[in-house]
Amino acid sequence: MNLKSSKRPEFRRHIRKGVEMKMLQTAALIAGVILGAACTDGPWWPDLDDDDPPDAISVMTWNVYVGTNVDAIIAALIDGDPNNDVPTVLAQLDTLFLTDFQARADAIVDQIAERRPHAVGLQEITTFDLSAVGLGTLDFMAILEAALDERDLEYEIAGSVLNIDATVQGLRLQDFDVLLVDEERVEVLDARAKTFDLNLVDLIGPVGGIELRRGYVVATVEIDDIDDEVFTIVSTHPEPDLGGYDFSDLRAAQATEIATVLGNASPAIVMGDLNDDSGSLLYQVFSGSDFVDAWAALQPGMVGFTCCHEPGLWNDTAEGFFDQRIDYILVRGLEDPLDGTIEILGDEPADKMDGPAYRIWPSDHAGLSGKFFLPPEWDD
Repeated sequence: MNLKSSKRPEFRRHIRKGVEMKMLQTAALIAGVILGAACTDGPWWPDLDDDDPPDAISVMTWNVYVGTNVDAIIAALIDGDPNNDVPTVLAQLDTLFLTDFQARADAIVDQIAERRPHAVGLQEITTFDLSAVGLGTLDFMAILEAALDERDLEYEIAGSVLNIDATVQGLRLQDFDVLLVDEERVEVLDARAKTFDLNLVDLIGPVGGIELRRGYVVATVEIDDIDDEVFTIVSTHPEPDLGGYDFSDLRAAQATEIATVLGNASPAIVMGDLNDDSGSLLYQVFSGSDFVDAWAALQPGMVGFTCCHEPGLWNDTAEGFFDQRIDYILVRGLEDPLDGTIEILGDEPADKMDGPAYRIWPSDHAGLSGKFFLPPEWDD
């Protein structure tokens, strides 16, 4: 979902009351945000022989996009005019088919096949039950798994969390966050999926009859070609702003829960569509917990926008549409400084593919792919 900020003091006071206790639990985390980074002589891996690369962990995150403008549906449901409901739902259903997830899934899986990340965090993995209009079920995860199988890629679901389960005009939408791992190279020691303790529905009740919840998946894993290390990996999608309201305090509380659950786990990676910028309270929570923003560390001075293409995915270029960096890979325990590479996926015209009516993007968000080399002392 696109992030649109608005400062409405009366609403922010209401949200702050709801998150006050949660924020107090991590006052120390936020207070530690202005920690200086250690100075070094620069990265060490370029001097190594290309045929003998250092051990590395690779990850990818992508909000694959529900395929239609859910915000428009919610706005129609809460505007007080029931005459808007059915036309809006039908219009967004048209958009869903124009943004053809089958074609988009193939493009996303092609990127996975090319980079072979150890773990992939996916947001907005959606299941539509369209039986009420005679169109059956559209299951994003099943489509992705079929595309992976076609390429002989052995990725398994380490965990998934149901965020939103909504029925509108007889049509049902379920939205999940999913964490995939390459089962040929990754052993999952433990995995948990959890809804956040504090969600928008807890603060203001259902919105347009829809209970808006979010959550996260956290897994501890071992990687076959990296000896004697256990990695903790999180995929998440905190609450976006909605209807012009700013939910940055709520997102900070949700980030706080993740930071608290992780404790001192290291090395650790948090990735996903975090719906906030680098000046936000959420960002401060993670920075105060010693997480390093991989894009900022490895692409200093580069803007790195990741959102958002037009809801119909028809725009020719990202220019004029991408104006936010809200998708992140955050790393702890591999820095000093962080060594590796990170790249944006799905933001160049060459990434577009043929859709039912015109060429479309893989998602309304760009993806992020990162490879992070292990500190040389780990070989001792």
